Amino acid sequence: MGQRIIALAHQDDRFEIAAALEAAGHPALGRDAGELAGVGPLATPIRPHADADEGAEFDVLIDFSLPAGTMASVDLCLKVRRPMVIGTTGHADEELARIRAAAETLPVLKAPNMAVGVNVLFRLAGQVAAALGDEYDIEIVESHHRFKADAPSGTAMELLNQVCQATGRDPTSDAAYGRQGQTGQRPPRQIGMHALRVGDTVGEHEVHFGCLGETLVLRHAAHTRDTFTRGALRAAAWVVGRPPGFYTMQDVLFGS
Repeated sequence: MGQRIIALAHQDDRFEIAAALEAAGHPALGRDAGELAGVGPLATPIRPHADADEGAEFDVLIDFSLPAGTMASVDLCLKVRRPMVIGTTGHADEELARIRAAAETLPVLKAPNMAVGVNVLFRLAGQVAAALGDEYDIEIVESHHRFKADAPSGTAMELLNQVCQATGRDPTSDAAYGRQGQTGQRPPRQIGMHALRVGDTVGEHEVHFGCLGETLVLRHAAHTRDTFTRGALRAAAWVVGRPPGFYTMQDVLFGS
């Protein structure tokens, strides 16, 4: 994702690559970010977070890393008072609390999925669930590549949250993560959650609504990681100049 952000931002007149950061000990450290991304030299070496000090000159930081990387980016942005866009998922509760606390001081935009189409899906899922009512069973299915570390995906969890908010369900007690054995009849208002890990699948999400007579499926498939990159760049351009606060892609797309 970092390489694609560098590549697409380099092609976009709105952006200039000011810095590229990696974890200490990463094999890419010291390499030119542009050469690594396949766009030619940019005279921007990849540096560890520890080398980014108060003299760092940038307008917005985009974080696609691991939770520990996000925390390092949060510390940097708090130090230099710059907004940030977070596309990383899998944060623990205490890490999420630190991100929320940072948003009291600077603009922080965090989304479990940066794809524009997925963020439209978030809104549609809640609207459809509310319109169909309790007679319809709901199942959420996500597929990702074999290397993905967290399950269900952050996108699937946000779909769950959107459905629960729209229908008065509880994401803790009403979600069922897979099924096995003699489960008995499907309980009313239950939401099934299913995670597939298959080869190099970029990302697919489906929300199934079904009753005795019909099925409605909302589906989004990402064909390339550039889908997420373009959404992240759109978010980065939007968040610059905003007042401190916690924002999502819903704010970018719908202003709410």
